[in-house]
Amino acid sequence: MTRVLVVDDQFLIRAGLVGLLNAAPGVEVVGQAGDGEEAVRLAAKTRPDVILMDIRMPGMNGVEATERILADTAEPAPRVLVLTTFDLDEYVYGALRAGASGFLLKDSGPERLLAAVAAVGGGDALFAPSVTRRLVEAFARQARSAPGAKPPPDLATLTSRELEVLKLIARGMSNLEIAGRLFISEATVKTHLNRTMTKLDLGSRAQAVVVAYETGLVAPGR
Repeated sequence: MTRVLVVDDQFLIRAGLVGLLNAAPGVEVVGQAGDGEEAVRLAAKTRPDVILMDIRMPGMNGVEATERILADTAEPAPRVLVLTTFDLDEYVYGALRAGASGFLLKDSGPERLLAAVAAVGGGDALFAPSVTRRLVEAFARQARSAPGAKPPPDLATLTSRELEVLKLIARGMSNLEIAGRLFISEATVKTHLNRTMTKLDLGSRAQAVVVAYETGLVAPGR
């Protein structure tokens, strides 16, 4: 059973999400919040597996709430699936840096929503990589040129194989697809990714994607 916390400041959207999730087999909505502060409280109280997190909310927004929840929650931490639209791009990069596990467009259909929850709840760190990649590309460019931007980590600590895996992850490929491309097992891909994240002090696959673009390992649009 995947336990889900729904966070959105618009009542009708929140109610629709709750109704859809409660009707799905294997999913239980353990709470719903209308702002970031309430989300932080309920996440600590209900310990969900997945949080559907709106970004633009009054008071504490979704990025701040994601940071608080992932910083304060003991392992295993919930996986945050951000609800977004393209006109909220300025927030997406912050959500990635905060450790969000994936993104879902608000106009996605019911099947896509349920597939996203299942994917994130099952351990996939990025859902809809084609969408996420476009967003990451845009904000990785901005991050590198922004005044006072934090320098990206040094990739010199990675082996050539770890660099290959990181590059393919940034291109939106799944572990299974990477395994096929590199002629290695899926378990080996996971090992390389885990070592990469440990070396670079990263908390999620999404952050690994950001680093790949920030460091120039992957060039946007290519």
